[in-house]
Amino acid sequence: MKADLASILENNRIMIIDGSMSTPLERMGADLNDSLWTAKVLREQPELIKKVHTDYFRAGADCGITASYQATIPGLMAKGMTETEAEDIIDSSVRVFIEARDEWWETEGRAAGREYPLCLASVGPYGAFLADGSEYRGNYEISDDELRKFHRRRMKILKDAGADMFLIETIPSKREALICADLAEELDLDYWISFSCMSGTKICEGDPVRECIKELVKDRPHLKMVGVNCTDPRFIVSLIEEIKAGLQEAGSDLPIAVYPNSGEKYDPGTKTWTRAGEGMAFGAYAYEYMKAGAKAVGGCCTTVDSHIKQVAEARKRYLPDMYK
Repeated sequence: MKADLASILENNRIMIIDGSMSTPLERMGADLNDSLWTAKVLREQPELIKKVHTDYFRAGADCGITASYQATIPGLMAKGMTETEAEDIIDSSVRVFIEARDEWWETEGRAAGREYPLCLASVGPYGAFLADGSEYRGNYEISDDELRKFHRRRMKILKDAGADMFLIETIPSKREALICADLAEELDLDYWISFSCMSGTKICEGDPVRECIKELVKDRPHLKMVGVNCTDPRFIVSLIEEIKAGLQEAGSDLPIAVYPNSGEKYDPGTKTWTRAGEGMAFGAYAYEYMKAGAKAVGGCCTTVDSHIKQVAEARKRYLPDMYK
């Protein structure tokens, strides 16, 4: 059976994305204080990764993101693995997802009339490999050729493992987004690009998200969705408006996906998240994102399955309102 983005959007109107991998793992007792982050658990306790995927399907997710965000060949080899072993760990992120999806589908999903979930191969930014918070800054001291080499082999492994799409996510840099987009086109697999953003108008490296979108959508037939993630939820409605404007100016009707953090701020020094003041409930934010035009909504860092249940409930409320 093949999962399909267009079918999910046609049948469900709005696609529900899953949530964080790291926070549920920590709640299960996993130690993520490591440069490999969730890839450490993928290597040592893949059954926990599988459980997180399953919990998100049960919460209502129509798609899921593989635990490959921080699984890179140089990062894994720095921990003593051979190149072949590192490649197998990356491949396993898709295998574990597919096992979780197909078991859930056969035991629960099909009978419940759910859509067959989409396997999104997470392609994290170069900044995630640096493990110093650079995915929230960009401005890497690396050449285009080096950046291309860093991403290409991992993307090829993820495609060959059977992922349905690339999710090139938490990208702070227009340069990196364009390089990854071109690699995805070369590899002949559909993908979406999701930026990390510093405000309601700019990606983390400082470029206006509207301008990034206008450049990104040119002559890239495999690009199927654009959006933002790992960003303060209070910025999201403004960012949706900016992305819509960029798409309109470029003559594109690509759908927009958003999956912000739950509201905490990240400290790269301590590798911890702290509450940044009170905001709306996550489901209330999700409803506003749908009203603003997002066609896919989920959660990123510090979100868990209860947040995704809120998104599913928001969709139930929103769709009748939309068609009144």
